[in-house]
Amino acid sequence: MTLARSKPYIRPGAVRTVAHPARPGFLRAHHEPQRRVDIGDVAASCHPLRLHTVLGSCVAVCLWDPVAAAGGMNHILVPSSSSTGCGSRCGVHAMELLINAVMKAGGDRRRFVAKAFGAANVLPVFQTPTVGDLNARFVREFLRTENIPLVSERMGGDRAVRVVFQAHSGRAFVHTVDGSRLPEIVRDETLYFNTPTRERFPDEEPILF
Repeated sequence: MTLARSKPYIRPGAVRTVAHPARPGFLRAHHEPQRRVDIGDVAASCHPLRLHTVLGSCVAVCLWDPVAAAGGMNHILVPSSSSTGCGSRCGVHAMELLINAVMKAGGDRRRFVAKAFGAANVLPVFQTPTVGDLNARFVREFLRTENIPLVSERMGGDRAVRVVFQAHSGRAFVHTVDGSRLPEIVRDETLYFNTPTRERFPDEEPILF
């Protein structure tokens, strides 16, 4: 018997979903600086900058101010944790950091719009709802409470994705990740679940692919 593949929820908006697996050349073909946003990271800019990340059960929120042309991205591991060392990997803290970062880049939170990606069910299922389900629920509820419109989303399903977000234009591109990379993604997310927080805001050079 073949099990039906669960499908992600996709809300229409300025997000382009690409069916084929992500290719490094997609990033190399553009001339804007690149910045990878890993678990617990936050990045924002009002200048040409392509923020990118790979998501399994994690969720990334992209905020954008269309007037200031300033935007940013975070990378949330879980909505919350009983551990005191969750830090920027957890929902509310990660969202506050993102809001502050976009405001620092020149954005006005009264004009923010949001896009959200990830929250897939790729980890072994030991609970219901799953980590991905909880992440998606957290994002929707947080944005609703803060009166930030969620104008586009691709959350859920069982496929990992690579997301590229243009901080200066607000455009997002979503690629399905080759299934051969799934063990690596699951390993990284599981490692973060089981290790103390590391506040990760290095002053690093853009990563080019």
